[in-house]
Amino acid sequence: MIGKFREDVRAMCDRDPAATGCRVVWLTYPGVHAVWGHRIAHRLWNREFELVARVFAYFVRMLTGVEIHPAATIGRRVTIDHGMGVVIGETAEVGDDVHMYHGVTLGGDTNEPVKRHPTVEDGVRIGANATLLGDITIGEDAAVGAGSVVTDDVDPGTTVAGVPARRVD
Repeated sequence: MIGKFREDVRAMCDRDPAATGCRVVWLTYPGVHAVWGHRIAHRLWNREFELVARVFAYFVRMLTGVEIHPAATIGRRVTIDHGMGVVIGETAEVGDDVHMYHGVTLGGDTNEPVKRHPTVEDGVRIGANATLLGDITIGEDAAVGAGSVVTDDVDPGTTVAGVPARRVD
């Protein structure tokens, strides 16, 4: 687990030009801390300590401003820049090397107990305050513009922006 922590810190240092050093990231970046907290909550959830996982996730949210459901799947080197207001729902799947900014929502669009949150594939960038809703897939290396509302699949390598989001590249 320590290796993954180091990997997360290195990823944030590489992606954030404002990071003045890895020690600063390790100690003061709430998005990094939220991902670490989620890893613990997710392990508890998968071991069927669901209440403990949800209480732990609640405290992580209070400390970081980032809400990640313990059942959500988060890949390696996922970075959340600034963090505040990010919400990742229960059935969301986030791949490796995803970078998102504050205010991002990976939300559901039904109350049924089915896959109802987005799948974000490897290498995706999601701008501040973007909202992705439903069982959609954001393809590998795609980009979602700030403030966009995405309700349909996004092809790999595509950039989308707007309300509703449309291809811009």
